[in-house]
Amino acid sequence: MRFLVKFFGYLFGIGAIFALLIAAGVWMYLQDLTKDLPDYTALKNYEPPVMTRVHAADGSLMAEYATQRRMFLPIQAIPDRVKEAFIAAEDKNFYTHIGVDPEGIARAAVRFIQNYGSGRRPEGASTITQQVAKNFLLSDLVSEERERRSAAYERKVKEAILALRIEQAYSKDEILELYLNEIYFGFGAYGVAAASLIYFDKSVHELSLEEIAYLAALPKGPSNYHPYRKTEAAIARRNYVLDRMIADGYVSAQEGEEAKQKPIVVKPRETGSRLVSAEYFTEEVRREVADIFGDKRLYEGGLSVRSTLDPEMQKLARKALMNGLIDFDHKRGGWRGPVDKIEIGADWGIDLAKVEALGDLPEWKLAVVLEAGGDEAKIGLQPEREVSGKLSDERKTGPLFLSTMKWARVKGKTPSAVSDVLTPGDVVYVEESPVAPGTYELRQIPKVSGALVAMDPYTGRVLALVGGFSFAQSEFNRATQAYRQPGSSFKPFLYAAALDNGYTPSSVIMDAPLEISQGPGLGTWRPQNYGGKFYGPSTLRTGIELSRNVMTVRLAQDMGMPLVAEYAKRFGIYDNMLPVLSMSLGAGETTVLRLTTAYATIANGGKKVRPTLIDRIQDRYGRTIYKHDSRICDGCTQDVWEGQDEPTLIDDREQVLDPMTAYQITSMMEGVVQRGTATSVRAVGRPVAGKTGTTNDEKDAWFMGFTPDLAVGVFVGYDTPKPMGRGATGGQVAAPIFIDFVKAALADKPPVEFRVPKGLQLIPINRRTGLRTAAGAPGSILEAFKPGMAPPDSYSVIGFQDTMGVPTAVSPEAQQAVTVGTGGLY
Repeated sequence: MRFLVKFFGYLFGIGAIFALLIAAGVWMYLQDLTKDLPDYTALKNYEPPVMTRVHAADGSLMAEYATQRRMFLPIQAIPDRVKEAFIAAEDKNFYTHIGVDPEGIARAAVRFIQNYGSGRRPEGASTITQQVAKNFLLSDLVSEERERRSAAYERKVKEAILALRIEQAYSKDEILELYLNEIYFGFGAYGVAAASLIYFDKSVHELSLEEIAYLAALPKGPSNYHPYRKTEAAIARRNYVLDRMIADGYVSAQEGEEAKQKPIVVKPRETGSRLVSAEYFTEEVRREVADIFGDKRLYEGGLSVRSTLDPEMQKLARKALMNGLIDFDHKRGGWRGPVDKIEIGADWGIDLAKVEALGDLPEWKLAVVLEAGGDEAKIGLQPEREVSGKLSDERKTGPLFLSTMKWARVKGKTPSAVSDVLTPGDVVYVEESPVAPGTYELRQIPKVSGALVAMDPYTGRVLALVGGFSFAQSEFNRATQAYRQPGSSFKPFLYAAALDNGYTPSSVIMDAPLEISQGPGLGTWRPQNYGGKFYGPSTLRTGIELSRNVMTVRLAQDMGMPLVAEYAKRFGIYDNMLPVLSMSLGAGETTVLRLTTAYATIANGGKKVRPTLIDRIQDRYGRTIYKHDSRICDGCTQDVWEGQDEPTLIDDREQVLDPMTAYQITSMMEGVVQRGTATSVRAVGRPVAGKTGTTNDEKDAWFMGFTPDLAVGVFVGYDTPKPMGRGATGGQVAAPIFIDFVKAALADKPPVEFRVPKGLQLIPINRRTGLRTAAGAPGSILEAFKPGMAPPDSYSVIGFQDTMGVPTAVSPEAQQAVTVGTGGLY
């Protein structure tokens, strides 16, 4: 007995020694294994790459930008049922274990023994905490050790150690929050919030039970449960998650069974610009954010960008510009041939589907000509693709009539039959007829292009911007990137400089032949009016209204071009304008956005505005890190009202033009619309001030104008400047686009008169002579004069002595002999 006690004592001692040695070995192994483990406390400062979202002024989503499509949701914002689905699918004991789950390990071991030799993949036993450790802290180590067979076991040990440490430092909800915002779901989606949007185009609060269960099924392997390619496996895994939710008491058996009977229906969310009419605007915002904060912050910083875009106004702007360019193309372009050509087989839809259409023209459809006769053609529309990417089996056809395609001239001749234009197999663009649904009209991408900018003149907020006919066709933004000659649309700024420096609207300039030496070897410059005529002495008002070139040059010569150049820079039209006389007629180059901003400065009474497409930018935590409005609000920080005065905005922006001068030039540009080169703009039906602009050989056509509350600039021209044809002037080409847009944009707003500054005198004068006259007399007009200034008592003509060889001052009676005509557009 004593021997046995002694023997067992030896065994116990030896066992204890071995146990100590094993423990020491394990301790040493763990020490070696964990010496390079990352600091788990770094999770406190975790900032995952989060997508940046751009919103319009009304809050509608415009675009999303991300390297990883992720939206971070705090745990409090995630619905309980979503949390329960992931816990049931991944870690049912999450809220009770210490970071590792002994029950799960035992279950995985039993499954391993049962499946040994079967080739089946071993069942995992990782807890959610271990997955957090792997995804956040061990991802780099895993990739480095991937080639080693023992790496998987070592990684499991590391996960377990880190999981134990994480559980000691963080609450269960904090751990679950990290997990649900980090896991990858496929389709580029990271985190449950992004997955909900990308798979179902819903927020997590809108998901149905079967949708929640499908998302919870994906972390095991998104590619293994693809909704289209592996639908059966996806349904099986989703139903497994539903079974686990039933077993764990999260849903009733009836709810679970009903959800299991439903198919998986995903609705992939579109990427890029989400407003079809706003691609140019959206891209300009993206560029600006990248310039301010850099690409990394743009694509990973989770910024919230609130733009200035008015979505409804943007749609109207795009429609007006498109219609104007199409109208020009129909009148002057003729038919340039089909987009492509295909063989018409038994199923023409397959070949037609391979032809790529412009994605930002939803109104237009690609179609193949199936038959082409005399008065009618039969076309087949490009079949649609289903959500899964599969081509629809439906083949739609329809008629296209000769009466709607008379514009499609071939070799300059109007077609007498559809077959003159189209042949079977031609792939063309068509649009459903607005007057005869079910029939179609032939369409063609115009060669001419243009731009439109609409702006709030008081803040510089760009409400609408269209940079061309189609962003998919050309990403070049003609509103911000194209530098073109403004022609006569520059003249108001020259005349504003004159009014700011001693001239009045009734000052008279001689409109007569003028020769200017350009220097040795450069010849003589002889500026001409549009039409080649000269009209004698004319007031400044007449010079603007009828766009007189020669008198404008003579006025610039009288003032001095350095003064004009200084005003051009002050308005932001040019950075450094050459002080040469040809620049007085708009021979420099500027952009539509710059020129619209300059007109907005006149419209608001002379306050300098900085154009912007962005109101504010917030970081991922909601802190404002950029805002456009830099005005100081005195009194806006008060928490409660205690009888104090209303807060006041301190507007310290630069006054670049006298408010009275601004009204004078506005009134003169109202005359352009009422009596001058843009009388068609009267169709807007409200007070409008504006100016046409056309450059040499009609290469550029402009109309710049504003109402009291909206400034709009329109440009039309070929990307490579070339003549658009005789008569393609600002009044004929650009003004109709302006009219269509402004009429629609302001349709629901009552007309407002331009505001007259205090102290300005309105005195009746003769519109032709500029002399005072009786109110209501023939040819009289109320003209605005600054205090201390008034119509002249005697008739004085600037430049008269040089051109006519007589004294500058002449009597009113002598003036009657001078011919005063109309016309002269440039």
